[in-house]
Amino acid sequence: MGHRAYETTAAFQELLDVLRTGDQVFLEGFRAVPDETSVIEGYRWLTEVMSVALDCYLWADPARPEFTRIVSPTRKFGGDNPDAFYYFAPLDPRRTYRVHGRMGDACYLSLCVYGGPTDGRWSNRIVSTIHAGEMTFGAERSFEIIVSPTPQGGNWLRLDPDAVCLVTRDYLLDPHRGEQARYTIEAVDPALPPSPPSDADLAARLRATANFVRDLMNVCPIPPPGDPNTVQEPYRQPPVTYGWAAPDATYAMGRFELAEDEALVIDGRSPRCAFWNLCLWNPFLQTFDYRYERVSINGSQLRPEPDGSWRIVVARRDPGHPNWLSTAGHARGLLWFRWFLADELPPRPTTRVLKIDRVAKEA
Repeated sequence: MGHRAYETTAAFQELLDVLRTGDQVFLEGFRAVPDETSVIEGYRWLTEVMSVALDCYLWADPARPEFTRIVSPTRKFGGDNPDAFYYFAPLDPRRTYRVHGRMGDACYLSLCVYGGPTDGRWSNRIVSTIHAGEMTFGAERSFEIIVSPTPQGGNWLRLDPDAVCLVTRDYLLDPHRGEQARYTIEAVDPALPPSPPSDADLAARLRATANFVRDLMNVCPIPPPGDPNTVQEPYRQPPVTYGWAAPDATYAMGRFELAEDEALVIDGRSPRCAFWNLCLWNPFLQTFDYRYERVSINGSQLRPEPDGSWRIVVARRDPGHPNWLSTAGHARGLLWFRWFLADELPPRPTTRVLKIDRVAKEA
C-alpha cells in the first residue's frame, strides 16, 4: 500500500524552494547588489523576513489573536526605524475584538486595519485607522478600542470583508529611556478550543508564509532611486498601499553614494508635526545597525539652525558636526524621511557633497 500524499508535504517543499532560490533576487539580474556587505545583508534579511512570516502566518490565529512584535534590532523589514515599535495581530472580519492599551511616552501612536489577500500576500489598502489625537483616553493614558464590522461608540476601528490584520505603531522621541506603549487584544466572543491541526489548514498556513516571503522578494532589494546624493520630493501616503504603510505619514526617499573621504550635507525644514526622522537603509529597506552607531536622527535629537531649519551630515566618520549620521561603513545606501501628522508637505531637502575635512568649515 502506497503512502498517503499530504497537501502539507507539497506546501512545505514549496516554502523550502522559496528560501532555496531566494538569494537569486540579490545575486543575479538588474537588482543584483554591488558589494559583499549588501550580499551578506541579503542573506540575513531572508532569515529575518522568514521569522516574521512564521509568526504572522504559520502561528497566528485570528480566533485567539495576540500581538506579535514584527520589528526589532535583529528583525528588520519593510522600512524599520529605531524610534518605532510595531505589533501585528491577525483578524477575522466577521468577528469583534477589544483592544486594551496604555500609550506610555509615545509622541505618535496609531492602530491601522489593513485589507487585501488572505493568503499571506501583502495588504493592498488601508481599511480604517485611528491615531492618538482621535482617541479618548482613561487614567494614565489608557485606552480601549473596539474593532468590528458594525459601528460602535467611542474608539472604534471598522472591519470590511477584506480586513486581514491590525498593525500598531508607537514612536518615541527617546526610544532608549521612554516607556513603550502596551497592547492586548481579545475576541469579544471567545472561540472554542482549537481542533487538532488538519492537513489542509497547515498547508494553507505554510503557503501563506511562503507568499509573504515571496512578496517581499518582489520588492527587495530595491533598485537605486533617483540620482545619487539627492532626496526626492516628499509625498503623502495614499490609502491604496502595498504592505503596511502608515496612513498619517508623509515620506521622502533619496540615496547616498560617497567615497571614504566624502560627506553628504542635507538641508531642510520640517513643518509642524507629531514626529519626524531620517533613517539610513540598505537596499532591503533595513536600517543599518543602530545598536552600535547613530544611523538615524529624529526632530528632538538634532540641533536645529538658528532660523529653525536643520542640517544633517551623512559620512563614514565624524566630521565634527552635531547632526552626523554614520554610514556604518557602507559606501552607498538609502535615505528615508518620514513626518507624521504634518500640517503641510515639507519642502524638498537640498543636498551637496563635501570632503569630510571641509564640513566643519563649510557646513
